[in-house]
Amino acid sequence: MSSVRAAYSVHPAPSVLSAPSDRPVHPVPSAHPVRPVRSVPLVPAPCEVPHFAPVRVRGGGYQLRRLVRHRRRALALGLAVTAAAIVAAGPREATGPAPDTGRVRGHPVADPVRARPAVEMVTAPVRIADAATVRLLRPGDRVDVIAAEESPTGTAARVVARRARVTQVPEAPTSQDSVAEGGALVVLSVPHATGSLLAGAGATARLAVTLW
Repeated sequence: MSSVRAAYSVHPAPSVLSAPSDRPVHPVPSAHPVRPVRSVPLVPAPCEVPHFAPVRVRGGGYQLRRLVRHRRRALALGLAVTAAAIVAAGPREATGPAPDTGRVRGHPVADPVRARPAVEMVTAPVRIADAATVRLLRPGDRVDVIAAEESPTGTAARVVARRARVTQVPEAPTSQDSVAEGGALVVLSVPHATGSLLAGAGATARLAVTLW
């Protein structure tokens, strides 16, 4: 026993906490070999996008116009209902025959035509230069009276009365004075202003008539 103790005292056992030696340390072979780790790409591979129809998104303006249209319809309907209620609740007049206004039902309403003021008519005896023409006239005929005035440059004719109505054709005169005057008398119905023109023209010109 003493010899064993002496051996341990001479050659002490190496400590576990002793400093490492300068010899290289070889890795201990493992029972399971380590496989290399494969690198995984971070970006996915590109793929084809299927074809699809374009999607159209309606803007807010369409929805706003639609909302305004619906509100207008609702407002118009409300006004119509209110008007119908007011008419139904109004006072009712007694029914009876409509007053006679002189207008025929079914014809367009027109303003009454104002009657023109009556023209003052006068009876004017006119001496026509051609007595044979006067004998062709009858009461009720319409004639134009033409005055032919002689001037230094020639004879000028003008219409004094238009569409004058013949009211009387006197018989041919038999006295010497009437024959000397020449022509024949005819009585015409004309407006007052035209009668004055006939009287003035008969004093300065020869008168003739044309029958309508």
